Amino acid sequence: MRNWLVLLCLVAAMPCAAQPDFLRADEVDQLREAQEPNGRLLLYVRFAKERVDLVGQLAAKEKAGRSMVIHDTLKQYTEIIDAIDTVIDDAFRRKAPVDKGVAATATAQKQMLAALEKVAASRPADLARYEFALEQAIETTRDSLNLALEDLKDRAAEVASRDEKEKKQRESLMRPEEVEVKRATEKKEAEQKKKAPTLRRKDEAVKEKP
Repeated sequence: MRNWLVLLCLVAAMPCAAQPDFLRADEVDQLREAQEPNGRLLLYVRFAKERVDLVGQLAAKEKAGRSMVIHDTLKQYTEIIDAIDTVIDDAFRRKAPVDKGVAATATAQKQMLAALEKVAASRPADLARYEFALEQAIETTRDSLNLALEDLKDRAAEVASRDEKEKKQRESLMRPEEVEVKRATEKKEAEQKKKAPTLRRKDEAVKEKP
């Protein structure tokens, strides 16, 4: 009883200004501290689990006003899952290590998918008020899990191929001179990134924050 009340208060206390509306202020602060993809994924997974736990607890026993909280919590959860996929794809683009985070994501998503499907199968009395949000959460989780179970090299190649396709589509809408300027700028930025100063020795590996 006390646990779900605490979670309910945390979700209800979310401010809307200057931050994603699906995260609380303290969650945003934690993400700022975790700059490496693996660390950010572990945080997002924890945030998602909290919301699935809350939905399960609320759906298990009828309480006044629960349908709105369940609906909003499911929407937050779905956006968190989308954010997880964005972090993974961006890590591939930057060639940053993400294997630990992806493995943890897949394990957690299997559990969360089962929990959400259990809620759907229980057919709560007020299900109609949040059924669409629940279906979206289940579908998004299933899709994200399938991606997490893919071979990392294959998924990285898919991201690169998709980005290249989108790049060509954008350039097809530009004038030839605009394309030349754009490519020259990209080349210059890539060269500057390679020449960026560092205090690390050549043989010193980059360590992730715990």
